[in-house]
Amino acid sequence: TEIYLKCIEKILLMGKQALVLIPEINLTPQTEQRFNDRFNVPIAVLHSGISKKQRLKSWAQSLTGEAKIILGTRSAVFTPMKKPGLIVVDEEHDNSYKQQDGFRYSARDLSVMRGQYEDIPVLLGSATPSLESLRNCDEQRYRYLMLTQRAGSAAIPKWHTVDMRQEKIESGFAETTLTSIEDTLGRSEQVLVFLNRRGFAPVVLCNHCGWAAECRNCDSKMTLHRSCNELICHHCEARSKPPMGCPACGSAQLIASGEGTERSELMLQDRFKKTQIMRVDRDTTKKRGHMLEVIRTAQKGDPCILIGTQMLAKGHHFEHVTLVVIVDADTSLLSPDFRSTERMGQLLTQVAGRSGRGIIPGHVLVQSYQPQNPVLKVLLEQGYGPFANQLLAERKKFDLPPYQYLALIRAEANLASRAEKFLLSAKAIASRIRKPSQSLFYIGPLPAMLERRSGRYRYILRIESKSRKTLNSLLDALSKKLESGQSVRWSIDVDPQEF
Repeated sequence: TEIYLKCIEKILLMGKQALVLIPEINLTPQTEQRFNDRFNVPIAVLHSGISKKQRLKSWAQSLTGEAKIILGTRSAVFTPMKKPGLIVVDEEHDNSYKQQDGFRYSARDLSVMRGQYEDIPVLLGSATPSLESLRNCDEQRYRYLMLTQRAGSAAIPKWHTVDMRQEKIESGFAETTLTSIEDTLGRSEQVLVFLNRRGFAPVVLCNHCGWAAECRNCDSKMTLHRSCNELICHHCEARSKPPMGCPACGSAQLIASGEGTERSELMLQDRFKKTQIMRVDRDTTKKRGHMLEVIRTAQKGDPCILIGTQMLAKGHHFEHVTLVVIVDADTSLLSPDFRSTERMGQLLTQVAGRSGRGIIPGHVLVQSYQPQNPVLKVLLEQGYGPFANQLLAERKKFDLPPYQYLALIRAEANLASRAEKFLLSAKAIASRIRKPSQSLFYIGPLPAMLERRSGRYRYILRIESKSRKTLNSLLDALSKKLESGQSVRWSIDVDPQEF
Protein backbone atom coordinates (compact mmCIF):
# COMPACT_ATOMS: atom_id res chain seq x y z
CA THR A 1 0.00 0.00 0.00
CA GLU A 2 2.88 2.34 0.80
CA ILE A 3 4.26 1.77 -2.72
CA TYR A 4 0.86 2.59 -4.22
CA LEU A 5 0.79 5.81 -2.17
CA LYS A 6 4.29 6.85 -3.29
CA CYS A 7 3.42 6.24 -6.95
CA ILE A 8 0.13 8.13 -6.64
CA GLU A 9 1.97 11.04 -4.97
CA LYS A 10 4.22 11.42 -8.03
CA ILE A 11 1.22 11.29 -10.38
CA LEU A 12 -0.64 13.96 -8.37
CA LEU A 13 2.42 16.27 -8.46
CA MET A 14 2.31 15.95 -12.26
CA GLY A 15 -1.33 17.14 -12.21
CA LYS A 16 -2.67 13.75 -13.33
CA GLN A 17 -5.27 11.28 -12.01
CA ALA A 18 -4.86 7.78 -10.55
CA LEU A 19 -7.34 4.91 -10.90
CA VAL A 20 -7.13 2.32 -8.10
CA LEU A 21 -9.04 -0.97 -8.40
CA ILE A 22 -9.78 -3.19 -5.39
CA PRO A 23 -11.46 -6.62 -5.52
CA GLU A 24 -14.12 -6.21 -2.79
CA ILE A 25 -16.54 -3.44 -1.79
CA ASN A 26 -15.69 -4.20 1.87
CA LEU A 27 -12.10 -3.02 1.29
CA THR A 28 -13.31 0.46 0.27
CA PRO A 29 -13.59 2.13 3.73
CA GLN A 30 -10.05 1.32 4.91
CA THR A 31 -8.48 2.09 1.50
CA GLU A 32 -10.35 5.40 1.21
CA GLN A 33 -9.31 6.27 4.77
CA ARG A 34 -5.63 5.68 3.95
CA PHE A 35 -5.85 7.90 0.87
CA ASN A 36 -7.64 10.64 2.82
CA ASP A 37 -5.03 10.49 5.58
CA ARG A 38 -2.24 10.89 3.02
CA PHE A 39 -3.63 13.21 0.33
CA ASN A 40 -5.65 16.40 0.51
CA VAL A 41 -7.37 15.85 -2.87
CA PRO A 42 -10.91 14.91 -3.98
CA ILE A 43 -11.43 11.12 -4.10
CA ALA A 44 -14.22 9.54 -6.17
CA VAL A 45 -15.59 6.14 -5.11
CA LEU A 46 -17.34 3.83 -7.59
CA HIS A 47 -18.96 0.46 -6.80
CA SER A 48 -22.40 -1.18 -6.78
CA GLY A 49 -22.92 -0.53 -3.07
CA ILE A 50 -23.48 3.23 -3.47
CA SER A 51 -26.53 5.02 -4.87
CA LYS A 52 -26.92 5.85 -8.57
CA LYS A 53 -26.72 9.55 -7.70
CA GLN A 54 -23.36 9.05 -5.93
CA ARG A 55 -22.04 6.96 -8.81
CA LEU A 56 -23.04 9.62 -11.35
CA LYS A 57 -21.36 12.31 -9.25
CA SER A 58 -18.13 10.28 -8.98
CA TRP A 59 -18.20 9.49 -12.71
CA ALA A 60 -18.66 13.19 -13.57
CA GLN A 61 -15.90 14.29 -11.16
CA SER A 62 -13.50 11.84 -12.81
CA LEU A 63 -14.49 12.96 -16.31
CA THR A 64 -13.91 16.66 -15.54
CA GLY A 65 -10.66 15.96 -13.69
CA GLU A 66 -12.00 17.26 -10.35
CA ALA A 67 -11.44 13.86 -8.70
CA LYS A 68 -7.71 13.15 -8.54
CA ILE A 69 -8.02 9.58 -7.23
CA ILE A 70 -10.71 7.19 -8.45
CA LEU A 71 -11.23 4.18 -6.17
CA GLY A 72 -13.51 1.33 -7.18
CA THR A 73 -14.24 -2.30 -7.89
CA ARG A 74 -14.01 -3.97 -11.33
CA SER A 75 -16.53 -1.81 -13.25
CA ALA A 76 -14.52 1.32 -12.32
CA VAL A 77 -12.03 0.31 -15.03
CA PHE A 78 -14.40 1.97 -17.54
CA THR A 79 -14.44 5.33 -15.71
CA PRO A 80 -13.33 8.19 -18.02
CA MET A 81 -10.43 10.33 -16.77
CA LYS A 82 -9.51 13.77 -18.09
CA LYS A 83 -5.79 13.38 -17.30
CA PRO A 84 -5.02 9.68 -16.70
CA GLY A 85 -1.65 9.08 -15.09
CA LEU A 86 -1.65 5.67 -13.37
CA ILE A 87 -3.76 2.51 -12.92
CA VAL A 88 -3.27 0.37 -9.82
CA VAL A 89 -4.84 -3.11 -9.58
CA ASP A 90 -4.59 -4.32 -5.99
CA GLU A 91 -4.75 -8.11 -5.39
CA GLU A 92 -4.49 -8.60 -9.18
CA HIS A 93 -4.90 -12.38 -8.83
CA ASP A 94 -8.39 -12.07 -7.37
CA ASN A 95 -11.19 -13.85 -9.22
CA SER A 96 -13.57 -10.96 -8.41
CA TYR A 97 -12.00 -8.96 -11.24
CA LYS A 98 -13.62 -11.34 -13.76
CA GLN A 99 -17.25 -10.50 -14.64
CA GLN A 100 -18.86 -13.94 -14.88
CA ASP A 101 -22.19 -13.08 -16.51
CA GLY A 102 -23.75 -10.54 -18.86
CA PHE A 103 -20.88 -8.61 -20.45
CA ARG A 104 -17.91 -10.83 -19.58
CA TYR A 105 -14.56 -9.13 -19.04
CA SER A 106 -11.48 -9.17 -16.81
CA ALA A 107 -10.92 -5.78 -15.16
CA ARG A 108 -7.25 -6.67 -14.62
CA ASP A 109 -6.66 -7.47 -18.30
CA LEU A 110 -8.66 -4.41 -19.40
CA SER A 111 -6.51 -2.28 -17.08
CA VAL A 112 -3.39 -3.50 -18.89
CA MET A 113 -5.00 -2.78 -22.29
CA ARG A 114 -6.18 0.65 -21.13
CA GLY A 115 -2.69 1.43 -19.84
CA GLN A 116 -1.29 0.69 -23.29
CA TYR A 117 -4.02 2.75 -24.96
CA GLU A 118 -3.57 5.74 -22.60
CA ASP A 119 0.24 5.27 -22.57
CA ILE A 120 0.38 5.25 -18.75
CA PRO A 121 1.94 2.82 -16.26
CA VAL A 122 -0.14 -0.01 -14.79
CA LEU A 123 0.83 -1.42 -11.39
CA LEU A 124 -0.42 -4.94 -10.57
CA GLY A 125 0.06 -5.84 -6.91
CA SER A 126 -0.29 -9.19 -5.14
CA ALA A 127 1.39 -11.38 -2.54
CA THR A 128 0.11 -14.34 -4.58
CA PRO A 129 0.34 -13.35 -8.28
CA SER A 130 -1.78 -15.22 -10.82
CA LEU A 131 0.03 -17.77 -12.99
CA GLU A 132 -0.87 -15.65 -16.05
CA SER A 133 0.93 -12.61 -14.59
CA LEU A 134 3.93 -14.68 -13.53
CA ARG A 135 4.26 -16.04 -17.06
CA ASN A 136 4.06 -12.49 -18.44
CA CYS A 137 6.94 -11.60 -16.08
CA ASP A 138 8.94 -14.63 -17.27
CA GLU A 139 8.47 -13.50 -20.88
CA GLN A 140 9.35 -9.90 -19.89
CA ARG A 141 6.00 -8.49 -20.97
CA TYR A 142 5.74 -7.20 -17.40
CA ARG A 143 8.48 -5.83 -15.18
CA TYR A 144 8.75 -8.01 -12.07
CA LEU A 145 9.37 -6.24 -8.73
CA MET A 146 9.55 -8.36 -5.58
CA LEU A 147 9.23 -7.17 -1.99
CA THR A 148 11.60 -9.25 0.10
CA GLN A 149 10.22 -8.31 3.53
CA ARG A 150 6.95 -7.38 5.20
CA ALA A 151 6.03 -3.79 6.05
CA GLY A 152 7.58 -2.38 9.23
CA SER A 153 9.25 -4.95 11.47
CA ALA A 154 6.62 -7.68 10.99
CA ALA A 155 7.96 -11.24 10.71
CA ILE A 156 6.66 -13.86 8.27
CA PRO A 157 4.10 -16.07 10.10
CA LYS A 158 5.02 -19.69 10.88
CA TRP A 159 2.85 -22.48 9.45
CA HIS A 160 1.82 -25.57 11.43
CA THR A 161 -0.24 -28.50 10.12
CA VAL A 162 -2.86 -30.17 12.30
CA ASP A 163 -3.36 -33.80 11.21
CA MET A 164 -7.11 -34.27 11.64
CA ARG A 165 -6.76 -38.06 11.42
CA GLN A 166 -4.98 -38.08 14.77
CA GLU A 167 -7.24 -35.61 16.58
CA LYS A 168 -10.40 -35.49 18.64
CA ILE A 169 -12.80 -33.34 16.58
CA GLU A 170 -15.51 -31.02 17.90
CA SER A 171 -17.73 -29.27 15.30
CA GLY A 172 -14.88 -29.26 12.78
CA PHE A 173 -12.19 -28.09 15.24
CA ALA A 174 -9.31 -30.28 16.41
CA GLU A 175 -8.56 -30.23 20.15
CA THR A 176 -5.03 -28.96 19.36
CA THR A 177 -6.58 -26.02 17.48
CA LEU A 178 -8.96 -25.14 20.33
CA THR A 179 -6.08 -25.24 22.83
CA SER A 180 -4.03 -22.88 20.62
CA ILE A 181 -7.00 -20.47 20.38
CA GLU A 182 -7.36 -20.58 24.18
CA ASP A 183 -3.63 -19.88 24.71
CA THR A 184 -3.71 -16.97 22.22
CA LEU A 185 -6.73 -15.35 23.91
CA GLY A 186 -5.04 -15.92 27.28
CA ARG A 187 -2.16 -13.71 26.06
CA SER A 188 -4.76 -10.98 25.19
CA GLU A 189 -4.15 -11.49 21.46
CA GLN A 190 -6.65 -11.94 18.63
CA VAL A 191 -7.58 -14.99 16.52
CA LEU A 192 -8.87 -15.22 12.95
CA VAL A 193 -10.75 -18.39 11.95
CA PHE A 194 -11.17 -19.00 8.22
CA LEU A 195 -13.92 -21.25 6.85
CA ASN A 196 -15.08 -20.63 3.28
CA ARG A 197 -18.64 -21.92 3.83
CA ARG A 198 -21.37 -19.66 5.11
CA GLY A 199 -24.51 -20.90 6.85
CA PHE A 200 -24.91 -23.42 9.66
CA ALA A 201 -24.47 -26.70 7.77
CA PRO A 202 -23.94 -27.41 4.04
CA VAL A 203 -26.45 -30.28 3.98
CA VAL A 204 -29.42 -31.68 5.92
CA LEU A 205 -29.55 -35.52 5.89
CA CYS A 206 -31.93 -38.23 7.04
CA ASN A 207 -30.05 -40.52 9.40
CA HIS A 208 -32.44 -43.36 8.57
CA CYS A 209 -32.69 -43.52 4.74
CA GLY A 210 -29.97 -41.10 3.54
CA TRP A 211 -32.32 -38.49 2.00
CA ALA A 212 -30.67 -35.06 1.55
CA ALA A 213 -32.34 -31.65 1.12
CA GLU A 214 -31.74 -30.69 -2.51
CA CYS A 215 -32.63 -27.54 -4.46
CA ARG A 216 -35.59 -28.00 -6.82
CA ASN A 217 -33.96 -25.67 -9.38
CA CYS A 218 -30.26 -26.64 -9.21
CA ASP A 219 -28.05 -29.71 -8.99
CA SER A 220 -26.98 -28.75 -5.49
CA LYS A 221 -27.78 -29.30 -1.83
CA MET A 222 -29.60 -26.70 0.27
CA THR A 223 -27.58 -25.05 3.05
CA LEU A 224 -29.16 -24.76 6.49
CA HIS A 225 -29.10 -21.23 7.95
CA ARG A 226 -30.06 -21.26 11.64
CA SER A 227 -30.23 -17.45 12.02
CA CYS A 228 -33.33 -17.34 9.79
CA ASN A 229 -34.24 -21.06 10.16
CA GLU A 230 -34.25 -21.63 6.40
CA LEU A 231 -32.75 -23.92 3.81
CA ILE A 232 -31.10 -21.70 1.16
CA CYS A 233 -29.58 -22.59 -2.20
CA HIS A 234 -26.33 -20.66 -2.62
CA HIS A 235 -26.67 -20.78 -6.42
CA CYS A 236 -30.22 -19.53 -7.09
CA GLU A 237 -31.19 -18.18 -3.63
CA ALA A 238 -34.24 -20.49 -3.42
CA ARG A 239 -35.54 -20.75 0.16
CA SER A 240 -37.69 -23.17 2.14
CA LYS A 241 -38.36 -24.11 5.75
CA PRO A 242 -36.50 -27.18 7.09
CA PRO A 243 -38.90 -30.20 7.15
CA MET A 244 -40.07 -31.55 10.52
CA GLY A 245 -39.47 -35.09 9.28
CA CYS A 246 -37.87 -36.87 6.32
CA PRO A 247 -40.02 -36.38 3.17
CA ALA A 248 -38.83 -39.79 1.88
CA CYS A 249 -39.37 -42.13 4.85
CA GLY A 250 -41.05 -39.99 7.54
CA SER A 251 -38.22 -40.42 10.04
CA ALA A 252 -37.64 -37.62 12.54
CA GLN A 253 -33.89 -38.35 12.56
CA LEU A 254 -32.75 -35.38 10.47
CA ILE A 255 -29.19 -34.20 11.03
CA ALA A 256 -27.36 -31.03 9.95
CA SER A 257 -24.11 -32.37 8.47
CA GLY A 258 -20.89 -30.44 8.00
CA GLU A 259 -19.70 -27.05 9.22
CA GLY A 260 -20.48 -23.52 8.09
CA THR A 261 -19.52 -20.17 9.64
CA GLU A 262 -22.77 -19.99 11.66
CA ARG A 263 -22.19 -23.36 13.33
CA SER A 264 -18.52 -22.58 14.01
CA GLU A 265 -19.49 -19.23 15.54
CA LEU A 266 -22.00 -20.90 17.91
CA MET A 267 -19.49 -23.58 18.89
CA LEU A 268 -16.77 -21.01 19.63
CA GLN A 269 -19.24 -18.86 21.61
CA ASP A 270 -20.08 -21.91 23.72
CA ARG A 271 -16.39 -22.76 24.26
CA PHE A 272 -15.10 -19.19 24.86
CA LYS A 273 -18.04 -17.56 26.65
CA LYS A 274 -16.21 -14.41 27.78
CA THR A 275 -14.67 -13.65 24.37
CA GLN A 276 -16.21 -11.38 21.74
CA ILE A 277 -16.76 -13.28 18.49
CA MET A 278 -17.44 -11.48 15.19
CA ARG A 279 -18.60 -13.26 12.04
CA VAL A 280 -17.88 -11.88 8.55
CA ASP A 281 -19.64 -13.45 5.55
CA ARG A 282 -22.22 -12.46 2.93
CA ASP A 283 -25.02 -12.84 5.48
CA THR A 284 -23.58 -10.48 8.11
CA THR A 285 -22.17 -7.88 5.70
CA LYS A 286 -25.65 -7.22 4.26
CA LYS A 287 -26.08 -5.07 7.35
CA ARG A 288 -24.78 -1.61 6.45
CA GLY A 289 -21.61 -0.66 8.32
CA HIS A 290 -21.02 -4.15 9.76
CA MET A 291 -17.57 -4.56 8.21
CA LEU A 292 -16.47 -1.12 9.40
CA GLU A 293 -17.70 -2.00 12.90
CA VAL A 294 -15.67 -5.26 12.84
CA ILE A 295 -12.52 -3.42 11.71
CA ARG A 296 -12.90 -0.73 14.40
CA THR A 297 -13.51 -3.32 17.13
CA ALA A 298 -10.47 -5.37 16.04
CA GLN A 299 -8.31 -2.22 15.94
CA LYS A 300 -8.97 -1.60 19.65
CA GLY A 301 -6.73 -4.60 20.36
CA ASP A 302 -8.93 -6.41 22.90
CA PRO A 303 -8.82 -10.24 22.66
CA CYS A 304 -11.48 -11.47 20.23
CA ILE A 305 -12.15 -14.08 17.56
CA LEU A 306 -12.88 -13.10 13.96
CA ILE A 307 -14.54 -15.88 11.96
CA GLY A 308 -15.45 -15.67 8.30
CA THR A 309 -15.18 -16.58 4.66
CA GLN A 310 -12.76 -15.23 2.03
CA MET A 311 -14.12 -11.73 2.75
CA LEU A 312 -11.72 -11.76 5.72
CA ALA A 313 -8.77 -12.88 3.60
CA LYS A 314 -8.62 -9.92 1.23
CA GLY A 315 -6.35 -7.05 2.16
CA HIS A 316 -7.58 -6.31 5.69
CA HIS A 317 -5.02 -5.09 8.19
CA PHE A 318 -5.70 -6.63 11.61
CA GLU A 319 -2.67 -5.54 13.61
CA HIS A 320 -3.47 -7.57 16.73
CA VAL A 321 -4.27 -10.94 15.09
CA THR A 322 -1.47 -13.38 15.93
CA LEU A 323 -3.17 -16.73 15.21
CA VAL A 324 -4.92 -17.71 11.99
CA VAL A 325 -6.84 -21.00 11.87
CA ILE A 326 -7.69 -22.54 8.49
CA VAL A 327 -10.48 -24.98 9.34
CA ASP A 328 -10.76 -26.96 6.09
CA ALA A 329 -7.73 -26.79 3.79
CA ASP A 330 -8.64 -29.92 1.79
CA THR A 331 -11.71 -28.84 -0.20
CA SER A 332 -9.82 -27.43 -3.20
CA LEU A 333 -7.54 -30.48 -3.41
CA LEU A 334 -10.55 -32.59 -4.44
CA SER A 335 -11.97 -30.30 -7.15
CA PRO A 336 -11.85 -31.32 -10.85
CA ASP A 337 -11.24 -27.66 -11.85
CA PHE A 338 -7.58 -27.26 -12.90
CA ARG A 339 -7.51 -23.76 -11.37
CA SER A 340 -8.63 -24.95 -7.91
CA THR A 341 -5.11 -25.73 -6.63
CA GLU A 342 -3.86 -22.27 -7.64
CA ARG A 343 -6.83 -20.65 -5.87
CA MET A 344 -6.23 -22.77 -2.77
CA GLY A 345 -2.59 -21.61 -2.61
CA GLN A 346 -3.60 -17.98 -3.07
CA LEU A 347 -6.40 -18.12 -0.51
CA LEU A 348 -4.37 -19.92 2.16
CA THR A 349 -1.42 -17.55 1.69
CA GLN A 350 -3.70 -14.49 1.77
CA VAL A 351 -5.47 -15.70 4.94
CA ALA A 352 -2.12 -16.49 6.58
CA GLY A 353 -1.02 -12.94 5.73
CA ARG A 354 -3.58 -11.57 8.20
CA SER A 355 -1.45 -13.00 11.03
CA GLY A 356 1.46 -11.24 12.76
CA ARG A 357 1.11 -7.89 11.02
CA GLY A 358 2.03 -6.04 14.22
CA ILE A 359 4.91 -6.41 16.67
CA ILE A 360 4.09 -9.97 17.82
CA PRO A 361 4.99 -12.79 15.35
CA GLY A 362 2.10 -14.72 13.84
CA HIS A 363 1.22 -18.41 13.58
CA VAL A 364 -1.01 -20.26 11.14
CA LEU A 365 -2.72 -23.57 11.92
CA VAL A 366 -3.83 -25.55 8.86
CA GLN A 367 -6.29 -28.37 9.63
CA SER A 368 -6.03 -31.15 7.04
CA TYR A 369 -6.90 -34.80 6.51
CA GLN A 370 -4.18 -34.88 3.82
CA PRO A 371 -1.15 -33.26 5.52
CA GLN A 372 1.23 -35.27 3.30
CA ASN A 373 -0.32 -34.01 0.05
CA PRO A 374 2.75 -32.98 -2.04
CA VAL A 375 1.16 -29.74 -3.34
CA LEU A 376 0.10 -28.67 0.15
CA LYS A 377 3.55 -29.52 1.54
CA VAL A 378 5.34 -27.35 -1.05
CA LEU A 379 3.05 -24.41 -0.20
CA LEU A 380 3.44 -24.72 3.57
CA GLU A 381 7.15 -25.59 3.67
CA GLN A 382 8.56 -23.53 0.77
CA GLY A 383 6.04 -20.73 0.23
CA TYR A 384 3.94 -19.41 -2.63
CA GLY A 385 6.83 -18.80 -5.07
CA PRO A 386 8.01 -22.44 -5.38
CA PHE A 387 4.36 -23.56 -5.23
CA ALA A 388 3.47 -21.32 -8.21
CA ASN A 389 6.55 -22.46 -10.15
CA GLN A 390 5.53 -26.10 -9.65
CA LEU A 391 2.01 -25.35 -10.92
CA LEU A 392 3.42 -23.49 -13.95
CA ALA A 393 5.56 -26.53 -14.82
CA GLU A 394 2.50 -28.79 -14.58
CA ARG A 395 0.37 -26.44 -16.71
CA LYS A 396 3.09 -26.32 -19.37
CA LYS A 397 3.40 -30.12 -19.39
CA PHE A 398 -0.35 -30.60 -19.92
CA ASP A 399 -0.91 -27.61 -22.28
CA LEU A 400 -3.16 -25.70 -19.88
CA PRO A 401 -3.48 -21.90 -19.45
CA PRO A 402 -1.37 -19.78 -19.40
CA TYR A 403 0.45 -21.94 -21.98
CA GLN A 404 -2.73 -22.55 -23.96
CA TYR A 405 -5.57 -20.12 -24.72
CA LEU A 406 -9.05 -21.15 -23.77
CA ALA A 407 -12.62 -20.08 -24.56
CA LEU A 408 -16.02 -21.55 -23.75
CA ILE A 409 -19.22 -21.37 -25.74
CA ARG A 410 -21.88 -21.63 -23.05
CA ALA A 411 -25.49 -22.62 -23.71
CA GLU A 412 -28.41 -23.05 -21.35
CA ALA A 413 -32.01 -24.15 -21.93
CA ASN A 414 -34.97 -25.62 -20.07
CA LEU A 415 -34.15 -28.98 -21.72
CA ALA A 416 -30.63 -30.44 -21.67
CA SER A 417 -31.07 -31.76 -25.23
CA ARG A 418 -31.66 -28.25 -26.61
CA ALA A 419 -28.49 -26.83 -25.06
CA GLU A 420 -26.47 -29.82 -26.26
CA LYS A 421 -27.96 -29.64 -29.77
CA PHE A 422 -27.11 -25.93 -30.04
CA LEU A 423 -23.48 -26.57 -29.11
CA LEU A 424 -23.20 -29.51 -31.53
CA SER A 425 -24.30 -27.10 -34.25
CA ALA A 426 -21.81 -24.47 -32.98
CA LYS A 427 -19.03 -27.06 -33.04
CA ALA A 428 -19.88 -28.01 -36.67
CA ILE A 429 -19.85 -24.34 -37.73
CA ALA A 430 -16.56 -23.69 -35.91
CA SER A 431 -14.98 -26.77 -37.51
CA ARG A 432 -15.92 -25.44 -40.96
CA ILE A 433 -14.34 -22.05 -40.15
CA ARG A 434 -11.17 -23.66 -38.75
CA LYS A 435 -10.57 -27.38 -38.87
CA PRO A 436 -9.36 -29.04 -35.65
CA SER A 437 -5.58 -29.46 -35.57
CA GLN A 438 -2.74 -29.99 -33.10
CA SER A 439 -2.80 -26.25 -32.33
CA LEU A 440 -6.61 -25.83 -32.25
CA PHE A 441 -9.16 -28.29 -30.96
CA TYR A 442 -12.72 -28.59 -29.67
CA ILE A 443 -13.91 -30.53 -26.59
CA GLY A 444 -17.59 -31.20 -25.96
CA PRO A 445 -20.39 -30.39 -25.71
CA LEU A 446 -20.16 -31.30 -22.04
CA PRO A 447 -22.40 -30.55 -19.05
CA ALA A 448 -21.15 -27.64 -16.92
CA MET A 449 -19.82 -28.60 -13.48
CA LEU A 450 -23.16 -27.44 -12.07
CA GLU A 451 -25.33 -28.82 -14.87
CA ARG A 452 -28.71 -27.46 -13.73
CA ARG A 453 -28.99 -23.99 -12.24
CA SER A 454 -32.16 -21.93 -11.68
CA GLY A 455 -34.17 -24.56 -13.57
CA ARG A 456 -32.04 -24.41 -16.73
CA TYR A 457 -29.55 -26.98 -18.05
CA ARG A 458 -26.08 -25.64 -18.80
CA TYR A 459 -23.62 -27.08 -21.33
CA ILE A 460 -20.23 -25.93 -22.58
CA LEU A 461 -18.15 -26.30 -25.73
CA ARG A 462 -14.47 -25.90 -24.93
CA ILE A 463 -12.13 -24.41 -27.56
CA GLU A 464 -8.37 -24.52 -26.98
CA SER A 465 -5.68 -22.89 -29.10
CA LYS A 466 -1.93 -22.37 -28.92
CA SER A 467 -2.40 -18.96 -30.58
CA ARG A 468 -4.41 -16.08 -29.09
CA LYS A 469 -4.71 -14.51 -32.55
CA THR A 470 -6.13 -17.73 -34.07
CA LEU A 471 -8.64 -18.11 -31.23
CA ASN A 472 -9.84 -14.50 -31.47
CA SER A 473 -10.19 -14.77 -35.25
CA LEU A 474 -12.26 -17.96 -34.92
CA LEU A 475 -14.54 -16.50 -32.20
CA ASP A 476 -15.09 -13.34 -34.23
CA ALA A 477 -16.25 -15.33 -37.26
CA LEU A 478 -18.22 -17.83 -35.16
CA SER A 479 -20.16 -15.21 -33.18
CA LYS A 480 -21.52 -13.74 -36.44
CA LYS A 481 -22.80 -17.12 -37.60
CA LEU A 482 -24.40 -18.36 -34.40
CA GLU A 483 -28.11 -17.84 -34.06
CA SER A 484 -30.16 -18.37 -30.94
CA GLY A 485 -33.61 -19.85 -30.64
CA GLN A 486 -35.86 -18.46 -27.90
CA SER A 487 -35.23 -21.52 -25.72
CA VAL A 488 -31.42 -21.30 -25.76
CA ARG A 489 -29.27 -18.63 -24.15
CA TRP A 490 -25.68 -18.64 -25.30
CA SER A 491 -22.52 -16.68 -24.66
CA ILE A 492 -18.81 -16.69 -25.41
CA ASP A 493 -16.45 -16.60 -22.44
CA VAL A 494 -12.74 -15.99 -23.19
CA ASP A 495 -10.25 -17.02 -20.47
CA PRO A 496 -13.06 -18.55 -18.36
CA GLN A 497 -12.57 -18.80 -14.60
CA GLU A 498 -15.49 -21.15 -13.99
CA PHE A 499 -16.61 -24.28 -15.81
